[in-house]
Amino acid sequence: MQSRTRYVDEDLHGAEFRECDLTGARLIGVVMQDAVIDGHITNLVVNGVEVTEYVEAERDRRHPVRVLIRSEDPADLREASRQLHAGWAATVERIRRTPGIERRGVNDEWSAAQTMRHLVFVHDSWFRRCCLGSTDLFTPMGIGPTDEPYREAHGLDPSLDPAFDEIVRVREAQAAELEAWLDEVTTARLATPAPVPDDDVWPPYSRGRSVRQCLATVLNETFEHHRFCVRDLDLMEAQDPESGR
Repeated sequence: MQSRTRYVDEDLHGAEFRECDLTGARLIGVVMQDAVIDGHITNLVVNGVEVTEYVEAERDRRHPVRVLIRSEDPADLREASRQLHAGWAATVERIRRTPGIERRGVNDEWSAAQTMRHLVFVHDSWFRRCCLGSTDLFTPMGIGPTDEPYREAHGLDPSLDPAFDEIVRVREAQAAELEAWLDEVTTARLATPAPVPDDDVWPPYSRGRSVRQCLATVLNETFEHHRFCVRDLDLMEAQDPESGR
């Protein structure tokens, strides 16, 4: 059994934990003010109170599309996709009002352009490969995992720097492809095992999942990355109020 790393009387003021596994972490007698936690969180107990259900319920209240994303009903999933597309379309128009902001980032996060390029990759991998069974190469501009052997695999070209309009065109075409498929998909089809090709292409952990589960990844990624993008645009505009005009 791996021993627990202990930090006693340490000053972690302003520390950042990025892409860390904090499963089972215990924070005892700590001072925590103005802290931000963002990630996949379950069974979080704060001062004796399990708060995950409260947090998730509040997120559903603020973002009702999350409830639609979890539905098994194709009609709900179609509506979720429509709402996500509309949200991104509004954000793209917001970005266009401030040329250049699409390539800016804050707090070491992806820029809006990079975020959208990641969603290009998500569509190619989790929808085309996992829902459709496609073996086509990924769209070169997509941004996938940073680790090898996936970073430059299956058609990806990290050296590309596409124009924002080109990224938007690709995402619009992908959204149309997804919505056309959702118009025809049935509950029975969603429940079938995902037709993931038998090769070593990303995502390696998709085998054994249903089509519905793979679709959920596409929709959740589309939602969460839109949330991140809007959050960072808000921060940039707060720092430079003229940028939002």
